[in-house]
Amino acid sequence: MTDDLRPDALTSAALESKAWPYEEARKLLKRWPDGKPAKNGEVEPILFETGYGPSGLPHIGTFNEVLRTTMVRNAFHALSDQKTRLIAFSDDMDGLRKVPDNVPNGAMLAEHLGKPLTRIPDPFGKFDSFAAHNNAMLRQFLDRFGFEYEFVSSTDYYTGGRFDEALKGVLRHYQGIMDVMLPTLRAERRATYSPVLPVSPATGVVLQVPIEVVDAEAGTIAFTDESGERIVQSVLGGQAKLQWKVDWAMRWVALGVDYEMAGKDLIDSVVQSSKIARVLGGRPPEGFNYEMFLDEKGEKISKSKGNGLSLDQWLTYGPEESLAFFAYREPKKAKALHFGVIPRAVDDYWQFRGNYPTQPIAQRLGNPVHHIHDGKVPAETLPITFGLLLNLVGVMGGDATREQVWGYLANYVPDASPATYPALDRLIGHALAYARDFVAPTLHRRAPVGVEVPALERLDAELAALPEGASAEDIQNIVYEIGKASFGEAGGFAELRDWFKALYETLLGTSQGPRMGSFIALYGVENSRRLIAEALARG
Repeated sequence: MTDDLRPDALTSAALESKAWPYEEARKLLKRWPDGKPAKNGEVEPILFETGYGPSGLPHIGTFNEVLRTTMVRNAFHALSDQKTRLIAFSDDMDGLRKVPDNVPNGAMLAEHLGKPLTRIPDPFGKFDSFAAHNNAMLRQFLDRFGFEYEFVSSTDYYTGGRFDEALKGVLRHYQGIMDVMLPTLRAERRATYSPVLPVSPATGVVLQVPIEVVDAEAGTIAFTDESGERIVQSVLGGQAKLQWKVDWAMRWVALGVDYEMAGKDLIDSVVQSSKIARVLGGRPPEGFNYEMFLDEKGEKISKSKGNGLSLDQWLTYGPEESLAFFAYREPKKAKALHFGVIPRAVDDYWQFRGNYPTQPIAQRLGNPVHHIHDGKVPAETLPITFGLLLNLVGVMGGDATREQVWGYLANYVPDASPATYPALDRLIGHALAYARDFVAPTLHRRAPVGVEVPALERLDAELAALPEGASAEDIQNIVYEIGKASFGEAGGFAELRDWFKALYETLLGTSQGPRMGSFIALYGVENSRRLIAEALARG
């Protein structure tokens, strides 16, 4: 182990690092400078929580919160030897307010509006309830990444009595909670607002009705149900749930949550829930507010609309690490999340990974790959960028195969094989899929015009004269010199970049592309000359 990777050196650097996971982790050191106090004689772990509302299918935004929280948890481990836990909490006792746009059997779901999600049939017909289906989807993609977490169901905790004492506390402090919430509500909402939502014994619907505290210590309330009948009922054992801001605060206090992040759209909710947590005699957790992912139109991604990418969609076109890289960068900046960002995320991830081994420890701790791999960054490197791979597959056509791609790579990469470069082999699969679905439909190779024609003819002649085994750099120099020779001359290229743009548009069918020297070396000189001949023939 080198000196700068010793545990003491790592801890020292982490205490000063400006990487956001370390900045967040230091909040927990400040929260419990002497360690979290023991409870009932047992050491209490630092508790991280993430929340999920299973009213719709989980999407990358849901995954992103668990990923970022895990990064903070890992950063904390570098600063402290205190034990930690991560709870992925599903608000599956919420009443279904509207039918999501992206699920089947909407008419059936409409018949169960207002009921807890765990008491609504699964529209997919696979699980015991709609919540069970969506919870399973959540756990499936969290497990795919190997997250260490504990799944918690709100319904299990309510019906199993885990929240009973906390619910009594809500009734004891009912007026204090109302004093926090009522000033934040419109007049008409204030008239009917209640922190406690009883479950109708007649219909099973989660009722939004005013309640009266009958006996806080016994946990009983009174309310008027849908039929107009006055009902006296317990709030314990799943017979009621809390309005979500109150529920959030109750959960923080009941479970002893120390850290939970939330989207920027929940800033006001965090403020109100924090006040309620203090009313209940607890301490709100540390955390920060991240910006939201946006779709291609700049709109917030929604589970019910289904306008974001699913995890499976991203992983069809890019590896898991590229998604983690995208999530890590600039968490407080809104970012468009659509298919077009995937190639850049792939190449940026590998660029940062390639830089990691030679960086001093302070820079390593600020490198996204350090947090993606929890400091255990794999050694394998890539001999080719994903962008160049996409250009290759694009000119090969929609019926290109993995074996054919490896054949071309032999022109460019010594000892090119899946065994030598397993990560590259996986990337070829992503490139084939991305090129098939997004590149091929947009390719249009135009005919060369004007000065482009003699420039391409000269390029063809120069390539024909190249000795066997010419390097990508040799070819790039030729390309550059051809453009430079006619740059600024009467009838020549107005700017040097016009030459490169002409190459992309006439040979590759795109408006931007790779270093042409690298592409020609990869695709092969004779194959590249054929592209030039086809372009000239179109003229």
